[in-house]
Amino acid sequence: MDSSLHNHTSPQDVWYVLIGIPGLEDLHTWISIPICSMYIVAVVGNIFLIFLIVTERSLHEPMYLFLSMLALADILLSTATAPKMLAIFWFHSTDISFGSCVAQMFFIHFIFVAESAILLAMAFDRYVAICYPLRYTTVLTSSVIGKIGIAALVRSFFICCPFIFLVYRLLYCGKNIIPHSYCEHMGIARLACDNINVNIIYGLTVALLSTGMDIVFIIMSYTKILHTVFQIPSWAARLKALNTCGSHICVILLFYTPAFFSFFAHRFGGITIPRHIHILVANLYVVVPPMLNPIIYGVKTKQIQDRVVLLFSSMNTCC
Repeated sequence: MDSSLHNHTSPQDVWYVLIGIPGLEDLHTWISIPICSMYIVAVVGNIFLIFLIVTERSLHEPMYLFLSMLALADILLSTATAPKMLAIFWFHSTDISFGSCVAQMFFIHFIFVAESAILLAMAFDRYVAICYPLRYTTVLTSSVIGKIGIAALVRSFFICCPFIFLVYRLLYCGKNIIPHSYCEHMGIARLACDNINVNIIYGLTVALLSTGMDIVFIIMSYTKILHTVFQIPSWAARLKALNTCGSHICVILLFYTPAFFSFFAHRFGGITIPRHIHILVANLYVVVPPMLNPIIYGVKTKQIQDRVVLLFSSMNTCC
């Protein structure tokens, strides 16, 4: 048996070093500028979107209530990662305790799984609105929307809680450098001098059975939506129906594409994908979608455009 197993340390005694983007340390200051800018835009844009939806009664519809949930999740995801990332880039504040690292890991995965469920709920909303328009208001009531939101949080909590126990059960032998800008499950697990097969299997199972199934149901929803849309005789009506789905499809692609790239690169792409590319994509993933989501919905959704114009017009009148 490896003697290092006899020299393991208690997880509570471990302090980790987050090195940022390995291989690009000299560029950290320059990389921080767009990341900081995108983080500010993400937070301000999503707060403004939530404010608009909450204060405008005409936007108290299922589509916009789900959008407000998505905006809140985007704020939490970017805030759970970007401040520490920027502290590393600007102040070389690389140290993080094991407890803080695990807490950050939990919140990142928790918000990701919850946001995936919200995107599925938004796909269901479009499915009911287009395929069963006469039943839309009776199916998606305020009570149902609230229950969907609670179910997304409960599901995410029970899926992500085991990650905490899986990293606490491992033996650690002194390795404490994480080649990343924030803590995530496999990044912590790979520092253990213990068998991490259970961590790998559970991570893959969660990805396939929770987020993977969300994607399957989203694809099924949009398959039925497209089938219904192309049966509409009027081209104008078809385009209007497709336009209501366009922003959601953009958001889905922005959310899942870099997330799964990062997920599979961390597990299987260690040789073929340069580490700095993987980490850079992972860093951009937590700020780019949250930044673009309110912009996409603002550009593609006429009701939001009208309310923004009305709000600013009233502000100019008051001034």
